[in-house]
Amino acid sequence: MHDDLIARASAWLTEDPDPETRAELARLIDTKDVTELTARFSGTLQFGTAGLRGELGAGPLRMNRSVVIRAAAGLAAYLKARGRHDGLVVIGYDARHKSADFARDTAAVMTGAGLRAALLPRPLPTPVLAFAIRHLGAVAGVEVTASHNPPRDNGYKVYLGDGSQIVPPADAEIAAEIDAVTTLAAVPRPTTGWDILDDSVLDAYLARTDAVLAEGSPRSARTVYTAMHGVGKDTLLAAFGRAGFPEPVLVAEQAEPDPDFPTVAFPNPEEPGAMDLAFAKARETDPDLIIANDPDADRCAVAVKDPEAGADGEGGEEAGQGGGTWRMLRGDEVGALLATHLVHRGVQGTFAESIVSSSLLGRIAAKAGLPHEETLTGFKWIARVEGLRYGYEEALGYCVDPDGVRDKDGITAALLITELASVLKAEHRTLLDLLDDLAVEHGLHATDQLSVRVEDLSLIADAMRRLREHPPTRLAGLPVTRADDLNQGTDRLPPTDGLRYVLDGARVIVRPSGTEPKLKCYLEVVVPVATHAGLPAARAKAADLLATIKRDLSAAAGI
Repeated sequence: MHDDLIARASAWLTEDPDPETRAELARLIDTKDVTELTARFSGTLQFGTAGLRGELGAGPLRMNRSVVIRAAAGLAAYLKARGRHDGLVVIGYDARHKSADFARDTAAVMTGAGLRAALLPRPLPTPVLAFAIRHLGAVAGVEVTASHNPPRDNGYKVYLGDGSQIVPPADAEIAAEIDAVTTLAAVPRPTTGWDILDDSVLDAYLARTDAVLAEGSPRSARTVYTAMHGVGKDTLLAAFGRAGFPEPVLVAEQAEPDPDFPTVAFPNPEEPGAMDLAFAKARETDPDLIIANDPDADRCAVAVKDPEAGADGEGGEEAGQGGGTWRMLRGDEVGALLATHLVHRGVQGTFAESIVSSSLLGRIAAKAGLPHEETLTGFKWIARVEGLRYGYEEALGYCVDPDGVRDKDGITAALLITELASVLKAEHRTLLDLLDDLAVEHGLHATDQLSVRVEDLSLIADAMRRLREHPPTRLAGLPVTRADDLNQGTDRLPPTDGLRYVLDGARVIVRPSGTEPKLKCYLEVVVPVATHAGLPAARAKAADLLATIKRDLSAAAGI
């Protein structure tokens, strides 16, 4: 068996076009590192609705140029089989290790297959690529990014000509074409022939951001901004400048792209410690809010100063100028705020969210007489909702201009939340005041998440199996009134690996992450509250319920 493993690794080595991964693999073969070789050659990195995502390194179970060339060849074959023989494929990339190489390889493969290829001019936010697909009339788009994953990862996200990410059956059909690629020698890869776009596509994206804001709206809110070592800074500053907002104060240590993400353990605003430098800058400058993008700037995080929170409050930091604690708003809170702002502006169209997001959006839409839809997780589903006007999901993703970008967009979301903060500031109110109003109007919708990162993916499968075989009947003392195995699908949702429990005044959804080695459990409780005076007691009750549900669910899943 070891001889077969060495033989497969040696065959891969002969085709590897990258000197770095070739040297890495040669060392593993020379030292007969069976453990590491097995980890890299016991299968292939699977292409799915999230495209590809994985750790950088040599071998078919890692992200590398060989894997990317095969993926590009499969995508090219898929497009040509559907009559897109000379169509345009536009390619964007972030500033991670190997992203530019993977983008150029993709352009070469598309050109060699007879398609036209165009690269964005430099590392730019993912929403610029999503915009460019429809703006340029492309038949497909590729974004090389691992979003907010650790620095050792990279990924490959595929869009079709409608500007939305792929969904079944396209993912399986592309995967089949990838599997049909025999050798890299069979994939033509010319050294020239594709275009490198100029800044006109970025200028068009920025011009489109004007549509996000209301004409003549207040633009006074002051912000602290962190790009989280990613590619968002220049685009966001340009958008804010166009809009007439005060120039954001930058978190200098995180402002420029750096693929090693040196100041954070994980470059995700939701992760503990990731926002510490932004909180420190806010304590120095006392802005109205903090804005953070993730490294490819398709997500937007918001933090506010909470005068009533203690220094040990959830998501908080030590007291800032003027008292109070800076704390992160949950994605569901920002989602509800943006929805309310759009309703107040009189927008029409469907409001949509993923099933793991707060049910508050449905209540806001119903009160406004607007259609509301729930989808599976991911903007690949949300963006496809008919008549979509606004979509969000709890993982800090917001689509506020679906006519411009049919995906989450952290730049336009930042513009819209800053406009809302400006409107409220003119009324001597804050984002937290508006959240209080929503709680009194619709009930306090409190959400939390139990997220378990694993090294051994079998632990996730074991937890899902345990819950399916022995579903909980009570959580936090509340009876489970309905248990849905989402593997079976519903009349409105296609099948997915997930479980949903409905309780009296609460809801739980459990699913494996589609992009990280995590089991995710999404919790929501709804506590009625009659007046603003009742909010502290309602929050205390909600926090206790969430903590107890989390404990009971953890025990039931064995995690």
